[in-house]
Amino acid sequence: GEAHLNGMSGVSDFAKSPGPTKMPHQEQVLAHGNLCAQGPPKNAGYNSNPVPVMTQTESRDKWGKKMDFLLSVIGFAVDLGNVWRFPYICYQNGGGAFLIPYVLMAVFGGVPLFYMELALGQFHRTGAISIWKHICPMFKGIGFAICIIALYVSFYYNTIIAWALFYFYSSFSSTLPWTSCDNEWNTENCTNYFGKDNVTWTNYSRSPAEEFYTRNVLVVHESSGLGDVGYIRWQLMLCLFLIFTIVYFSLWKGVKTSGKVVWVTATLPYVVLLILMIRGATLPGAWKGVVFYLNPKWEKLKETSVWVDAAAQIFFSLGPGFGVLLALSSYNPFNNNCYRDAIVTSLVNCLTSFISGFVIFTVLGYMAEQRNVNVEDVARDKGPSLLFITYPEAIANMVGSTFFAIIFFAMMITLGLDSTFGGLEAIITAVMDEYPDTLSHRRELFVLGLVVVCFLGSLSTLTTGGAYVVKLLEEFGVGSSIIAIVFLEATAVSWFYGINRFSNDIKSMLGYTPGLFWRVCWVAISPAFLAYIIISSLLNPQPLSLFDYKYPDWSMTVGYIIGASSFMWIPIYMVYKLVWTPGSLKQVRHACEPLVD
Repeated sequence: GEAHLNGMSGVSDFAKSPGPTKMPHQEQVLAHGNLCAQGPPKNAGYNSNPVPVMTQTESRDKWGKKMDFLLSVIGFAVDLGNVWRFPYICYQNGGGAFLIPYVLMAVFGGVPLFYMELALGQFHRTGAISIWKHICPMFKGIGFAICIIALYVSFYYNTIIAWALFYFYSSFSSTLPWTSCDNEWNTENCTNYFGKDNVTWTNYSRSPAEEFYTRNVLVVHESSGLGDVGYIRWQLMLCLFLIFTIVYFSLWKGVKTSGKVVWVTATLPYVVLLILMIRGATLPGAWKGVVFYLNPKWEKLKETSVWVDAAAQIFFSLGPGFGVLLALSSYNPFNNNCYRDAIVTSLVNCLTSFISGFVIFTVLGYMAEQRNVNVEDVARDKGPSLLFITYPEAIANMVGSTFFAIIFFAMMITLGLDSTFGGLEAIITAVMDEYPDTLSHRRELFVLGLVVVCFLGSLSTLTTGGAYVVKLLEEFGVGSSIIAIVFLEATAVSWFYGINRFSNDIKSMLGYTPGLFWRVCWVAISPAFLAYIIISSLLNPQPLSLFDYKYPDWSMTVGYIIGASSFMWIPIYMVYKLVWTPGSLKQVRHACEPLVD
């Protein structure tokens, strides 16, 4: 039917198009036998032969509206990490003083890479695997590595959304289940201090919210660690099944459907953040939290770890290199102003992180006031437990707690969902552009297969010890390997493809060449920024622990294997390309010459 044709990835039409005019430009090149490019053509904008670009545009899927694209990019970039990771890292690294390294790292590292990836996707109109035949065929392994990492992310990230869904469902009750200590999962250590004056808080004390999370949602006490993860929790499996069902029906027809879904998933979090921020500001003790959040500790700026944290935070927050921006921008019109898009979406993302801090810390100040302790004692929780223990606990003791719990977890679910859309769209676009003949008419089937693989891959994270698996995958599945991959990507574009050629590509889209600042960032500063993160994270690896559980040494080895399993495809493909390309070494150089129009 027509709907099916509309939903297909654009490359499909090449399979059935008559005559050479509809060939993608790499096929035209092969037809002319010109494999090797000696630098950009004299006129520098590829407008001498605009046909390939134009025909590719016509047959490829397009965004319905410009806002569909912008909301998809914002939805992908703004995720759970903005809400819990940024506020935590900010107060840990010197409060207001941390904003200096954060802004510097954004300006010189994060935003240039973000812009680079949007421009690459829009110019070459193809996914993360097949784009390399235009840039530098030898580096094609990067595309495969990115897809494997995106797969690892989908194995654990959706489980965190499933936990939020479990909470969301539990919130539909007049008294929230994590308010009291008289539930079947509570222990004698459970201490409820709200509305009581003389409660003694010891090191063994556990709040009802903490016990709800660890003993009712995760049931982590029934697992002794990674060696014994226990059984699969059917409640969480049901939640995850629902999440993946939503994901499937959002992605199955391509950007036409996902571009509409993000109107809800990308905007709802802002409505909720606004409500929670106003509510937080009116709580007693809120100002304590804000002072604690932003009080600058200037001496912290002398520590390297602060700068590394700033670099890592901005990098993982904007998410260049996950192949997502490449995939999303490949459905843009050729002359779309991707420069403006990069600036706007980066700004929105960073501001969201900053504002989330107020939402979190007004509440921490309120809790400190209730417990009669300092804010730092309340803010010990880091990572997801900030969202699953600390915040729900505060909500439970507000007026209208049910309403606030429902909107808070709805926000978390939507924050997570559109990041999943992005990550899976990166895989879908990359693989479908690489194998258009096989997959172009079968998008729905391919997406179904992918979602099933992700669901099966997630099963280990749904066990009683699943939280330990989530932490391991998060640390090693993504971690250093993605940064190393983006380092190679940036280097390949700036040095092998050539910064002049890349600037000319942008000129042919926007009508002007990128300024000196951007070119210097792409050639030198951004790669140095990435190398800096990689080296520092390798030099001082942090020991892993979660809920008093120290990860054993063998699990670290497993982690390194997981990390290497994605990265190894880059050298493997390079060796394959060099061995397989016939001829002397001088001709082998062409393995790195892009095919040009």
